[in-house]
Amino acid sequence: MQMRKLMWGLPVLGAAGLGVWVDGLGAAAAEKQDLQPAVSLPVTRVVLFNSGVGYFTRGGEIQDEARVDLSFQEDDINDLLKSMVLEDFNGGRIAAVSYDSREPISRTLSSFAIDLNGTPTFANIVQQARGERVEVTVVPTAVNQPGKLVGTVVGVEVQKVATGSTVTDAEVLNLWCTEGLRAVKLNDVQQLRFSNPVIEAEFRRALEVVALSHDSQKKAVSLHFAGEGKRRVQVGYVVEAPVWKTSYRLVLDGENKGKPYLQGWAMVENTTDEDWAGVKMALVSGRPISFKMDLYNPLFVPRPTVEPELFASLRPPTYSGGFNRNHEFFADTPPMAGEPRNGATRLKSDTYEFRADPGKPASAARERQGLQERGLELAKNADGTTLDARRKYAAGLGQELNEQMDFGAVGSAATAGKLGDNFQYVIDHPVSLARQKSAMLPIVGKEVEVQRVSIYNPGVQAKHPLLGMRLKNTTGLHLNQGPITVFEGSTYAGDTRVLDVQPNEERLVAFAIDLGTEVDPQNGPSTSRLTNIKAVKGLVTTTTKIREERKYRIANRSQTDRVLVIEHPNRTNQQFKLVETEKPIEDTKDVYRFQVPVKAGEEKTFVVNEERDVNTTIALSNSSDQQIRHFISLNEATPALKAKLGEVLTLKASWDGHRRELAQVVADLNRLNQDQDRIRKNLANTPKEADVYQVYLKKLSDQEKEIDTLTAKQKELMGAEFSAKKQLEDYLANLSD
Repeated sequence: MQMRKLMWGLPVLGAAGLGVWVDGLGAAAAEKQDLQPAVSLPVTRVVLFNSGVGYFTRGGEIQDEARVDLSFQEDDINDLLKSMVLEDFNGGRIAAVSYDSREPISRTLSSFAIDLNGTPTFANIVQQARGERVEVTVVPTAVNQPGKLVGTVVGVEVQKVATGSTVTDAEVLNLWCTEGLRAVKLNDVQQLRFSNPVIEAEFRRALEVVALSHDSQKKAVSLHFAGEGKRRVQVGYVVEAPVWKTSYRLVLDGENKGKPYLQGWAMVENTTDEDWAGVKMALVSGRPISFKMDLYNPLFVPRPTVEPELFASLRPPTYSGGFNRNHEFFADTPPMAGEPRNGATRLKSDTYEFRADPGKPASAARERQGLQERGLELAKNADGTTLDARRKYAAGLGQELNEQMDFGAVGSAATAGKLGDNFQYVIDHPVSLARQKSAMLPIVGKEVEVQRVSIYNPGVQAKHPLLGMRLKNTTGLHLNQGPITVFEGSTYAGDTRVLDVQPNEERLVAFAIDLGTEVDPQNGPSTSRLTNIKAVKGLVTTTTKIREERKYRIANRSQTDRVLVIEHPNRTNQQFKLVETEKPIEDTKDVYRFQVPVKAGEEKTFVVNEERDVNTTIALSNSSDQQIRHFISLNEATPALKAKLGEVLTLKASWDGHRRELAQVVADLNRLNQDQDRIRKNLANTPKEADVYQVYLKKLSDQEKEIDTLTAKQKELMGAEFSAKKQLEDYLANLSD
């Protein structure tokens, strides 16, 4: 089969489904524009933030009218539409931005004049162009057969063709030419070109859609620039990007010869599908507000996802900064915990311990006795080495481990500075990072101030405090949150984690458990006492002061002094306040921090006393006489208040007396009414001529007189009871002391 190809002369400007863009210049201008191939703009600058986004800049040079084709993940289109910034320098202008619709690819392809859905054959493509004028180049099979034919496509048919002794099917293109209808075998066609530029453009656009649809999760975006001459253009946009992270190495000098050294690394990821080649990079240590607004897809009401509660193992604690610092920690620096007070280097092994201090040798007799007790020989060991050689080896290794690491070979590769209210690290050399690769970049390399402490919080570790330090950020940089690996000299000492630390801010960090110190928290006796009683408008308020005591028994069993920082719950939200207790060195929203120095081998107790007032309010109008007498008996009540409460008892007794009398009258009336009902029933069943009938009549008459008397008394007592009650209420309303 001969090689053949389709040619077109009008490239597409724009992505699928958005129509043909013409800059008001007609088809000729559009054809001139489409002759320019799409320009590639590489990534030139990357700015990463801690809020999960990145600002990417692409730039390059273009000539005259130009088109830039980009592709983005569908999830990034919303961010792109929200943040894209386009710049065309030196007199150019932005003509249009087009992007793929979210319609299925099959629907987009079917909208073109030539449908490329599926895998259409050459015959199928030509069949769809029926009625279009084409130029066909064929392989001449006869001397007088022309090499090129120009005509209109009538259709494609299958004909039976004899090849030797066999008959095969052959596809034949029927063309209407100037000289009439002609049939050309498709196998003889080398090239076919559409004469209609619109069909050419449609065909090319369909091919571009097919090319861009290889990744169904990506959408094409085309940028159209209009202008004259060579000039620079730039496009910037914000899309989702991994949060850049930091990790630190903190080297503590075991012999206290120099300041601790902090080295920080930034970890960045290129999760895009494009290599970064020599890009300018900046890392912003700030969290600008960034959100997604769905400008591209249909919107649905989101529903929360509820996850079961998970329980994890012990996490490295993080410590927030305090509000009220009552002690300059670095002004008075005691010996660093973990170091011998006399400056000697202590070397330990599993079997013996000695000091490598030439100025103060250990006693030979005591050393010999200690070695003999452990079954060691002074001459030679089993491997043939002498004790002196082993001691020299141990001393050398100990000195080597105590030597501080030298990070001079890894200098900081970033220049730090302010960026508005944020802090940025500008990488001071171009960064090249392949797609789907990550990199570590050194951004911090400074000495810092450190004071070692032991930090006790029963919620973190109930028995032992944690070995830690108070870190003062003297780097002049904003330290982004991240893990810190701590080294003692050249030996790994532990891991910790720090939250964001501003320049000159102090922060506690902990990296190991202090097994040499033990803390036993105990609850002391709780007491309560009435401190005040006050009456206001008939309401008596008593104030009771509740006192709680918390004891921290501390035992330093190590051979070095300790500076213990005790974190005690801050219960100001429960109205507790500290009394008869040393001031904390600082307080946070959650804890007070008390600093307690503990010498080697010392035991001491630190006590925290807290008090709060509990108010109880009682209405005298609803109180019993016994409750009022209790208030009168209190020593905290003033004589004036006691006198007023006594008057309350008098007025209340008068009101109670009238209420009792009224209740008795009402009871008598109820009794008489019930008796009259009984008498009337008896009269109804008794003959009038009977003697008892007259008795009933007389008794009924006497009760009527008694009821009239009681009714009058009830009315009188109701008035008296109301008057006594009002007198008491008026008195209570004005009772204040």
